[in-house]
Amino acid sequence: MSDLSARLGLPYLMPAQAQKHVTHNEALTLLDLLVQLNVQGFGAETPPAMPLSGQVWALGPAPSGAWVGQGGQLAFWNDDTWLFVPPQTGWHAAAVTAQGAELRLFDGADWVAAAAGMPDTLPGLGVNAAFDATNRLAVASDAVLLTHDGAGHQLKINKATVADTASLLFQTGWSGRAEMGTAGNDDFSIKVSADELTWHDGLVINRMSGKVSAPNGLDAHTVTLDGSQVYAHETILGAVSQSGGVPTGAIIQRGSNANGSFARFADGTQICWHGFSSSTSAGVTWTYPAAFSGVVRVSLTPNSTSEARVATFSGRTETSVLVHLFAPDNTRLSHFVEMTAIGSWY
Repeated sequence: MSDLSARLGLPYLMPAQAQKHVTHNEALTLLDLLVQLNVQGFGAETPPAMPLSGQVWALGPAPSGAWVGQGGQLAFWNDDTWLFVPPQTGWHAAAVTAQGAELRLFDGADWVAAAAGMPDTLPGLGVNAAFDATNRLAVASDAVLLTHDGAGHQLKINKATVADTASLLFQTGWSGRAEMGTAGNDDFSIKVSADELTWHDGLVINRMSGKVSAPNGLDAHTVTLDGSQVYAHETILGAVSQSGGVPTGAIIQRGSNANGSFARFADGTQICWHGFSSSTSAGVTWTYPAAFSGVVRVSLTPNSTSEARVATFSGRTETSVLVHLFAPDNTRLSHFVEMTAIGSWY
């Protein structure tokens, strides 16, 4: 049987050994040195002038003074003498200095950063969560920070072929509700789902042209791009509206009733038109099919070109106008005419 332990070289007590306490204390001293190994520094070359009992240095290749010839050893100051122990491959040592804490690994030749001793690849990693064959990186946390080590930072999501998917998937109770990325092709899309089974494309950006499309339409009253309101087919024609002089509805509105037809535009312009017969005596009052706001300009077009026609307009308001039609001899006529009124609806 060896006198020393296989791994740490601790001396054994032997049968009938005299002064067993000496051997026992030597083993305890080595344990005190090696367990929870904490060194004053790595690559040390010059012994300190006044070391403290229990302090350890990981020596460099060519130390001087009391350390001469002990290159690469662990130097342990024990009361009043130096004890030297050769490190073994795989040992870890920590150093806490004014510059901070450092953990190193002995690789058989030198003390290297602990990360350098780690394998290049891992089967998976779980941070407060368990990874699996699909989710080889799993993190359970209130937030995840990815910051820069230099000027910027990129998160890269790579796929093998065009038909594969590279995306960010947002879930509720582990069921997909929204996804953005290149799913099944190389066009960038943003889609949503109510049940993870049926998906609806919100926006699609063509990979060749960069053009944006909305396969399911846009709500032009709420959607803006680059500060400008977006209009879809269903909001070109519709009810116009405004707020504080700023258009908020459709571009053009068309309508008609018993008083004629009208067209309203998003910039505030309104045009009304109607055809009717003018009375020979009292004239006729035309109530506009849609009310104006402000000054209204009215014009008349006779339905006949056989003789000249002259019209007068009186009692003009934002809602109606009184029309009289005259012949050149200043006699009133009853004749079918076309009327047009132009103004602003706000």
